[in-house]
Amino acid sequence: MRAYAGPAVRRFARELGVDLFQVAGSGRKGRILRDDVTGFVKRTLASPVAATAGGGALLGIAPAPVIDFSRFGAIENVALSRIRRASAANLHRSWVTIPHVTQHDEADITELEAFRRELGEEAQAQGAKLTLLAFLIKASVAALKQFPDVNASLSADGETLVRKRYYHLGIAVDTPNGLVVPVIRDADRKSLLELAKELGEVSGRAREGKLKIDEMSGGSFSISSLGGIGGTAFTPIINSPEVAILGVSRAVTRPVYRDGQLVPRLILPFALSYDHRVIDGAAAARFTTYLGRLLSDIRRLLL
Repeated sequence: MRAYAGPAVRRFARELGVDLFQVAGSGRKGRILRDDVTGFVKRTLASPVAATAGGGALLGIAPAPVIDFSRFGAIENVALSRIRRASAANLHRSWVTIPHVTQHDEADITELEAFRRELGEEAQAQGAKLTLLAFLIKASVAALKQFPDVNASLSADGETLVRKRYYHLGIAVDTPNGLVVPVIRDADRKSLLELAKELGEVSGRAREGKLKIDEMSGGSFSISSLGGIGGTAFTPIINSPEVAILGVSRAVTRPVYRDGQLVPRLILPFALSYDHRVIDGAAAARFTTYLGRLLSDIRRLLL
């Protein structure tokens, strides 16, 4: 039995992670419309999310016990923001329904960083701040074109791989209210400076809470960068219905043995979390190796 909705509405619901069987249709004969899906998302954001408890029951796991922590000392109850509650539900669903594996790698970005600094003033003159993230988007698009299974989604029945011929990259942005993932559309058609400018604009709107739902849907691949904060490595959770996500940590200067001597090089650690139903370990390793090669020699992006 299938929910009564058209192909466009089904696609929209999949992008937002909405189960259409939970949505009441307001169209003719109960047909589910796009507005019904949007309304469902808004109501979900406005209501408490019992993701961890409900998910445990579905998996046959006993629910977490209710504990009165005040018995052990002073406490403070802080209500989660709507964004955090919605993120909790989506992340929990992704973690328990997708077999995650993470491939770790690194790239020597010494020359890339020098080039980025050289372009700094030119970018500023055009109203953009050229960050490493713009280069990561460019290199990721090139890698996705080389490995199309990474730029894909599984069909709802799990029997078909939907390869996407568009490159809409979701970029995780840390905001005062929680993590949001605005989407940079048609990243393959934009220059470095165009990407840098759009990144600045969309990140600003995200932190101000001015993003629309449509600006956070339709992604084909995501990037989560913690380089500006710190850390050496982490395992990002896949942003379903995508099949992979790139996690980037802080670049560090390390001594590297080259041409018979130790020289200081700027090394960028990164990781690819992927859906093992779609991508096997060898393919993931080839993807990260190819991406690392692009970041280590950005001239390859011109080939």
